[in-house]
Amino acid sequence: MSNDHKGDVEERLAALVSNATAIRTVASAVEGTLGPKGLNVMLVDRFGDTTVTNDGITILKKIDTNHPAARMLINVARAQEDEVGDGTTTAAILAGALVTEGLNQAARGVPVTKVIEGMTAGLRHAGEYVKRSSRRIDDLDSPLLRSAALISGRANEEIADLVVEAARMIGKEKLQDRDFRLAKTVLAKEGADSEVFLGLILDKGRISKQMPKEVTDCKVLVVDDALEPEKVEEDALGTESGFQRYLQLREEFAAGLHKLAELGVNVVFTAKGIDDIAEEVFVEAGILAVRRLSGRDIAKLAEHTGARTVKRSILNRSNEDVSAVLGHCKRVYEDEHLEHVRVLGGNGKAVATILVGATTEEVKDERERIAQDAAAAVQGAFLGGVVPGGGAIEMGAARSLVEFKDTLKGMAAYGVDCVIEALRRPLAQIVSNAGFNPLEKVEDVAAAQAKTGSNALAIDCDTGEVADMLEMGVLDPTPVKLHALKAAGEVAEAVLRINTIIRKREENTPTPPPQTPEYVP
Repeated sequence: MSNDHKGDVEERLAALVSNATAIRTVASAVEGTLGPKGLNVMLVDRFGDTTVTNDGITILKKIDTNHPAARMLINVARAQEDEVGDGTTTAAILAGALVTEGLNQAARGVPVTKVIEGMTAGLRHAGEYVKRSSRRIDDLDSPLLRSAALISGRANEEIADLVVEAARMIGKEKLQDRDFRLAKTVLAKEGADSEVFLGLILDKGRISKQMPKEVTDCKVLVVDDALEPEKVEEDALGTESGFQRYLQLREEFAAGLHKLAELGVNVVFTAKGIDDIAEEVFVEAGILAVRRLSGRDIAKLAEHTGARTVKRSILNRSNEDVSAVLGHCKRVYEDEHLEHVRVLGGNGKAVATILVGATTEEVKDERERIAQDAAAAVQGAFLGGVVPGGGAIEMGAARSLVEFKDTLKGMAAYGVDCVIEALRRPLAQIVSNAGFNPLEKVEDVAAAQAKTGSNALAIDCDTGEVADMLEMGVLDPTPVKLHALKAAGEVAEAVLRINTIIRKREENTPTPPPQTPEYVP
């Protein structure tokens, strides 16, 4: 081997080692949280504020790192969270294992292209295996749904019951809406009682305590705008005609507000501010008004009440036009203790809120994360089915890959070996976190699955014995497993393809002008 070629190989391995180390470091930050015996991580910022959690995506998003490979893994984990709402820890562990095994094969002299070829084929086969093993859920009363919620909800029975009840309330059609996320209906409140109900919570209060605290049989106006008179330029206000125009606009604005009261509007929601004139008219007319709501709240209000969102110009329209955009609901009231407004019984689409109570601010944040994971699991399980959890399905896929490897020709089989080892990693980490010997327990499960042909066998983390995960109710949503395989494979391939690391010139740094050689006589 020439020195130049040897140097190229060493440079490629150096780049791979650097990136693999970064990936493994990030994965190691979350792997201790996996499984029923997983522990928490304390995250501390530069001000000394702490977050204690075992939620994978929360940990990953708060990791302080500038390494590009580490950032790549964190970004893929974010995509996993956005797509299926859970499984980020599994995805990180699989990615870390794939990159590590790929590095080992490259160090042995296996061409990286062959490793990637085998990995791609192996991950595709594993995904197909998981799909074939999936159990569909067609009924929202299925006990499998609650089992999935309980596992993702870290065995919190209260939260599991809440999210399953919410799923039943909103129904199958809403759960199947690609734009709807059940996890987005979760809200944790300090001092609240946990409950689920059809309606919305707005983290705002009415703009005046002189307004009614509660309104029933509501006619609702939703304004995606400020509710204030049209403005007149300051320069124009200095002229008599400009001032008269100013007074006229305010009179027209007040007339429009009185028109709302005459039409029976008794609840008004706005995205921006509400002028003092409007506040005065609303107080006099007994209208409950809430301002400065987020775009998300405005959209949900319109959906739940059946209202059409409008601009302030609606005040200048006819009575018929105003009536056509109004929404309706049974009750709107302010809970002064919890400092929020509730909107209940809308005439539009069913919208559920999962309210999770907590005793302290720190507990509130963690319970909200737990409930969001459980809600994502319920929706994922209903849409895509469930598979045995606890690392069982990954072990089954690894066993299937051993046979699949024999069908490949050449050195791509080494890439399949990487996938096999990676698929054994979740179970190894789960039993390690439970205090058992991972080498021993992984082999016990492999032998038991081979003997029985069941891919539901894994380890009972209380006893250390081989047990059937389906019988124990340890289930994971199929989409979570499939996306974790996809995400891990994307990270591994991207990292393994990096041949050289080059520091870029800063974009705003000017290129130095060419130097003119100095003339020497």
